[in-house]
Amino acid sequence: MDFLRPDTVMDLKNIRAVLVRMEDTIVFNLIERAKFPRQPSSYQKGGIAIPDFDGSFVDWILREEEIVHAKVRRYQSPDEVPFFPDDLPEPILPPISYPPVLYPHPNKVNVNDRIKDFYVSEIVRSICPEGEQKENLGSSSLCDVECLRSLSRRIHFGRFVAESKFLMERETMTAMIKAKDMAGLDAAITNSAVEKQVLARLKKKAETYGIDPNLMSSPNHKKVDAGAVVAMYENWVIPLTKEVEVEYLLHRLDQEG
Repeated sequence: MDFLRPDTVMDLKNIRAVLVRMEDTIVFNLIERAKFPRQPSSYQKGGIAIPDFDGSFVDWILREEEIVHAKVRRYQSPDEVPFFPDDLPEPILPPISYPPVLYPHPNKVNVNDRIKDFYVSEIVRSICPEGEQKENLGSSSLCDVECLRSLSRRIHFGRFVAESKFLMERETMTAMIKAKDMAGLDAAITNSAVEKQVLARLKKKAETYGIDPNLMSSPNHKKVDAGAVVAMYENWVIPLTKEVEVEYLLHRLDQEG
């Protein structure tokens, strides 16, 4: 997939190949986060005092990283959706003129707040032991940022899936969009067989990547709970991705008046 070549971006096979690679990134990021306890103070507003910032420690790290990354054009890329879009500076590198592949205002579809909510309330709780290690607050929070960023990219990639499917079924989907038929759009984008394949593949990856072969006889040889990873996809990642797809499609005709 090359964002300078729209034909490669709208190829559903290429999109699915990218989504499969994202599974690896997400699983490895969760494995890294699972090394640390839950660290509740890092998610609490004011849990760690930060001068001139009214938010959590993880929020602060996430915002500061996004500010740096924005300066090197990260958020000009069509597949990136920032958590703090209003705080980002202009890049210091010359802009890249990406050919339009999504409708003119795709970042209207932004579920990052919901991603952060389910990650903190559900995922950290399911993969990390209780407790807090003050000496590792920085390390665990950096892992949180990587997990959040990879989940956001995966879920918002649904916009490309939606656009690809719209181009393949323009007439049918246009009628449903004009009728605001959310149930019809949801049915049109849903492929239950592919979803089952994703969950089965993810379970195998989490079980394979999350085991130290040198510690197979140890009761603590698993680096991450594979069931928790699969449940995350089944209960959160896939449903939120589909919500992103439907929301994108509902706005797809905005440019056409």
